[in-house]
Amino acid sequence: MTQTKILAVILATAGALAATTAMAKPGCGDMGPKMQFEELDADGNGEITKAEMQAHKATRFSASDSNGDGKLSPEELLAKAQERAAKRVERMINHLDSDGDGMLSQDEMANRGGRHGDMFKRADSDGNGTISKEEFEQARQHRGGKHHGGPDGECDRGGKMEQN
Repeated sequence: MTQTKILAVILATAGALAATTAMAKPGCGDMGPKMQFEELDADGNGEITKAEMQAHKATRFSASDSNGDGKLSPEELLAKAQERAAKRVERMINHLDSDGDGMLSQDEMANRGGRHGDMFKRADSDGNGTISKEEFEQARQHRGGKHHGGPDGECDRGGKMEQN
């Protein structure tokens, strides 16, 4: 195998592992979940080795590789993404469904509070009840440094959850 082919295989594998890790469990940031130290420290000795990290990635990859062929097809990646989306929808309904009907009304969505509820207020920096183009751009730049988190917070660029 040529060096180019070897490099292509390595890059493809790395990308697939990253995609699997990103879809495995909810968390902060656009790159997907943040792993917990305890998950990676397989032997519980208080330190993470490179071998433990590689084993963790391999386990997550295997969990997504439903047919066991050592590759992640578009269907397998989509299935994992749909699984994650279903869990997020369940959490969202559990959090916001104030009347307990298992669905979200427009009022329940509008009254969700947290980072969503006071977005207009934060953008209206001069408090005059309107958002100027300058305020809009400032708010957009401010949001550019943040990543979405769960229903009660946001994540900063380092993946740390900020509670609202």
